[in-house]
Amino acid sequence: MSVLNPHNTIPKKVATEDDLDFFYLRKKGIEYIEQLGGKLWTDFNSHDPGITMLEMLCYAITDLGMRMNLPIENILASDQKSKGIASQFFKASEVLPTSPVTALDYRKLFIDIDGVKNCWPAKHKKTVYVNCKEDKLSYDSKDFNEVPRGFKKEFNLKGLYDLYVDFESTNPLEINKVKNKIREKYHANRNLCEDLINIIKVDEFPIKICASIEVDTQADEEMVHALVLHALDGYLSTTVNFYSVKQMMDKGYTSLEIFDGPILENGFIDTKELIEAELTSEVRLSDIIKLIMNVPGVISIKDIAMGDCGDGDANLNQWLICLKEYQKPIICYKSVFNYNKGLLPLNIDKAQVAIYLDEIDAAKDAATAFSSQNKELKLPDGSYLDIESYTTIQNDFPDTYGIGEDGLPTRATAARKSQAKQLKGYLLFFDQILGSYFKHLGQVNEMLSVSGNLTKTFFTQAIKDIDGLSELVTNYPENNDEHLTEILFEKLDNNIERRNDILDHLLGRFAESFSEYVFINKSIYGNATDEVVLKNKEDFLKDYKIVSKNRGNSFNYYKQPNSNLWDTDNVSGVKKRISRLLGIKDYNRRNLSDSFVDLYHFIDSDNQLVYRWRIRDTEDNIVLSGTTEYYDTSAANRELYFAVLQIIQTREHDVEEAFKKGISDPEVIGNIQIHQADSGKYSYDIINPLITDEDNPDRIIAKRYTYYDTLQELKQSILDLIYFMKEVFTEEGMFIVEHMMLRPDVNLITVNPETFLPICTDECKSCEPLDPYSYRISIVLPGYTLRFANTDFRNYMEKVIKEELPSHVLAKICWIGHRKNEIDDPLENELVQFENSYKAYLFAKTALNQEQPETELISFIKALSHLSNIYPTGRLFDCSDENENQFQKIILGKTNLGSL
Repeated sequence: MSVLNPHNTIPKKVATEDDLDFFYLRKKGIEYIEQLGGKLWTDFNSHDPGITMLEMLCYAITDLGMRMNLPIENILASDQKSKGIASQFFKASEVLPTSPVTALDYRKLFIDIDGVKNCWPAKHKKTVYVNCKEDKLSYDSKDFNEVPRGFKKEFNLKGLYDLYVDFESTNPLEINKVKNKIREKYHANRNLCEDLINIIKVDEFPIKICASIEVDTQADEEMVHALVLHALDGYLSTTVNFYSVKQMMDKGYTSLEIFDGPILENGFIDTKELIEAELTSEVRLSDIIKLIMNVPGVISIKDIAMGDCGDGDANLNQWLICLKEYQKPIICYKSVFNYNKGLLPLNIDKAQVAIYLDEIDAAKDAATAFSSQNKELKLPDGSYLDIESYTTIQNDFPDTYGIGEDGLPTRATAARKSQAKQLKGYLLFFDQILGSYFKHLGQVNEMLSVSGNLTKTFFTQAIKDIDGLSELVTNYPENNDEHLTEILFEKLDNNIERRNDILDHLLGRFAESFSEYVFINKSIYGNATDEVVLKNKEDFLKDYKIVSKNRGNSFNYYKQPNSNLWDTDNVSGVKKRISRLLGIKDYNRRNLSDSFVDLYHFIDSDNQLVYRWRIRDTEDNIVLSGTTEYYDTSAANRELYFAVLQIIQTREHDVEEAFKKGISDPEVIGNIQIHQADSGKYSYDIINPLITDEDNPDRIIAKRYTYYDTLQELKQSILDLIYFMKEVFTEEGMFIVEHMMLRPDVNLITVNPETFLPICTDECKSCEPLDPYSYRISIVLPGYTLRFANTDFRNYMEKVIKEELPSHVLAKICWIGHRKNEIDDPLENELVQFENSYKAYLFAKTALNQEQPETELISFIKALSHLSNIYPTGRLFDCSDENENQFQKIILGKTNLGSL
């Protein structure tokens, strides 16, 4: 008989709560005493001083345990409002919703617009014809009439949609205003590789209804008529309601279900109701009878008939009217409703009916307004209890010990006073440990906050309520907890490692992991990896509500100012997410060729073309310069980034400590060597730590050609350079180009053939799929940066890109380019040409809808289609070369073979 393997699970509750059990702690303490000193210590009764000390420590631990078991909202509470529980967590409305993805999501998004009663997206059909003989595309099949049938194919563009809208107004001007709002809302929430083509008003089909209705003698006939009209309108054209969070929960929905989809301005829409709110395909008289009979005050329907409004009375006795697709039935102006009470016919006051209908609409508007104000899950209000405060256990000892607030009597001998001090000093050790635990508990809210800015992970506090503390310990910083923490924990607190662990915990709660990313960066950043990755994790977590919610979004190109198209963070959500996952500092759309780096060339004394480099800051000041000429750009780039790495690996703390101790000439701090000129001024160089011979000219790999009068100016310059390299300096970035954006105007039949993307057909034999537009993107990256030139990092980045892109989107990844001034002729610099043409295209396209700026489009297509990958340079060398590992490996298809 087979035996089932037991499931290994992690219990939700791991606390044993032994910390709350005084007698358990006392028992365990005595067992430990017996284990350590059972041969010398045999009296474990309560009168024994050692047992008294044990009991005091047990009580202190139970106090700590009690505070740890307080309601979590009290533990996380703060005495500062800006650091309260609301600032420590993302709101449900920030991380649970997503940008619209499905048709239902988009329906919710548009129904949320004032003036839209209901809507339905539909695929827009546009056929593209292919001439496989000449690799050409056209919207007009007649263009290829002369092409043999075997060399002709066609495909439909995917990702294009029309929207059919049931508008609340019939006024054409109002409808146009709402259409503009819909288009603006769509482009602010557009999915990657998709677009909205037409917004179409739903056709109306007038239906004539004639009915004779008997109402209750006590009923208000005008109200009855208003309710009948309202009920019929809801049947013929379904209305979608908005709800508050509480109302949705009362319906039985969980918070995950409530916040699934886009967050709306007017509340929440019940997905089940939305699914049922489809355009009716038929109108049944039996349904109308049932609706009218359910109206309060209606007794019976004496007579009723229904028919097409345009057919007169000839076809009025229809029981079923069938409608075409995207057609909405409405009540015809020829409809007649007669009411009576018994034998008495009634005259309906139309003005009063209109008032009642307005009241019904006002009630709905009030319900919507209520829903719009109640969209958030309320966080529990915690009470700040100062849980980190700690008082010494010494004041709780019996007075006979003489260590409390009252101390010893004045007649006590010197020996007795010395004994009391010894005991107080001995207990201070335990006090300090307990005080540290309490302090840690008080810092939990900061340590686990998604917006926390703590730089330390160990904490303590001064024990202040001990009488005669200055006689027990010297230089004890009673009023400076931060300095005391440095004294006690500086050598223990690997704060970068521990903060990384804390962030891993927080990221794990969102099912995110950086483990593989850390491994890949180890070979690039060396001992600076943990600090670099820590900053990447912090940036990712702070932006999580963006990179999670908008992960499938594209950018908004529709009617944007130029400032929101270039040098802007108006980029796709997937670009933001990939950038944060890969530690790319700046994901703005910008000129990547405009670098902090100058890689310039000149002719040396041997008439050879050589390269040198220098780095400028944000104010265009030269902050670092290379010391060697190179015969190719690859070698110059390697040395440049080697120098940058040495700076990143130098810790600011080491610089501060070195200047506190005093600076000699020369002085090496990390990988920075300080020297003093004959004039007495100071400067510094960047050195290769692998070369210890000070006379070796290769030891200095970069220089700062600025001299400083004082050590303070020198220190500030070094700290500024380290900060600049860690926080500001970057050459990384990416462009994501959606091919669907580059399609010729789909509302045309005849277009310029040059406005189509180039295709490879292989005479219709093997290059499938032929469609270069649908769900296709190009990702363009600078291939010369430190990480982007690394083969392993490229492979990892391509893997991340494929994982993060929606599964139906296919990417072409291009590693291209040179910095702006590396090539004399800008026309030969692919990256510069790409940036210039892309920028011009976006500036021209934004004012148009489906139309295309032909000149800019053709120019951009040429730049995009002529991109060529650049690969890391490998070099063949003698196997006996001791420096073998410093060169890039040669990998077929991924390496450019350099010179010997």
